[in-house]
Amino acid sequence: MELHICHLYPDILNLYGDRGNIFTMKRRLEARGIGVQIDECSIGQPLDIDKYDLFFIGGGQDFEQEVLLRDLAGGKGRDIRTAVEDEKVFLAICGGYQMLGQYYKTWDGSQMDFIGAINVHTIGAKERMIGNYMFRTTPESSGSVIVGFENHSGKTYLGEDVAPLGMVLKGFGNNGEDHTEGARCKNVFATYSHGPLLPKNPALCDFILQTALERKYDTCEPLGPLDDTLENSAHDYMEHRLMHG
Repeated sequence: MELHICHLYPDILNLYGDRGNIFTMKRRLEARGIGVQIDECSIGQPLDIDKYDLFFIGGGQDFEQEVLLRDLAGGKGRDIRTAVEDEKVFLAICGGYQMLGQYYKTWDGSQMDFIGAINVHTIGAKERMIGNYMFRTTPESSGSVIVGFENHSGKTYLGEDVAPLGMVLKGFGNNGEDHTEGARCKNVFATYSHGPLLPKNPALCDFILQTALERKYDTCEPLGPLDDTLENSAHDYMEHRLMHG
């Protein structure tokens, strides 16, 4: 077995070490004897969606998203929409999450139209939502408690056909209002969680990898356990700190 992973815009969308998610997926696949090939695709480079089983998009700041708009409008946005509709697996973080949505409207009223791969939109606020936070994913997304770090001024709202990735236990999440965090639509896993996300949350990482393997191979044995002593210690320390101060 093998997974072919595409890291989109790694030179632009790599806030707070989001590239660490790629390293984690690679390590956890290789530890189980599963092949993995990782390609990077950035501005001006063609995207062959048929080659890939899983796409990763990291986070960036607002001005970095603006830089990407022309490249997305040149055809890559259409290709990403097609991949989402084809139920390819995506992990999208913060700005990458917003980019998959319909639009981002700043607090002063200007609007950036994004690719519309999932039915979410984002409204900018003057106050940032920042800090360590925690949420529980829905049963459809592993049902695990996730710890991470959020830093965003955009408030994201989910459309009727989009489910939250999870519900906030501590922190802000999508908008600080409805207690939702992230989005699940088809095989898109989207979240505001930097940190990076996956090293401290191995259960979610394996769930995403399992989803990609099952899509590619139809039937696939559950991933075997790994020694996650260090990963779980980091997770549990942050969970305890958030719950008890």
